[in-house]
Amino acid sequence: MKHENILWKDRKRNFLGLPWTFTIYQLDNDRLFIDTGVFTTVEDDIRLYRITDITLRRTLWQRIIGTGTIHCDSADKTKGHFDILNIKKSFEAKELLSKLVEKARLANRVYAREDMGGSHLNPETMDFEVVDDDVDTGGETDF
Repeated sequence: MKHENILWKDRKRNFLGLPWTFTIYQLDNDRLFIDTGVFTTVEDDIRLYRITDITLRRTLWQRIIGTGTIHCDSADKTKGHFDILNIKKSFEAKELLSKLVEKARLANRVYAREDMGGSHLNPETMDFEVVDDDVDTGGETDF
């Protein structure tokens, strides 16, 4: 499928690192597209703000042939957790995806609470601030 404003595109590669497969990955500013299939094709798109975690995995063989796999955890209902399998320049692709995910999460005001304890994200500075939950109200407390 032809998409506009594509920032990154690659194919899933076989065990020799050759792009002889029928899976195509494309990335634009707010979506990741995964196109699969030969006779029956499936196009899936994941909104970047729904991706919650990104991990790069590279086996010894993948390092030898210059590929890697990006594992994504997401809140997407159809894909959930998924892999971007055996792609070239996997580190650069992961970094680009990570930056675009953060940008999309900010634009859509989606915040993940990294620390459920005494810190909160300040949306103006985008920094975590320590918040004292044990505020003295000045009154007596019954125990």
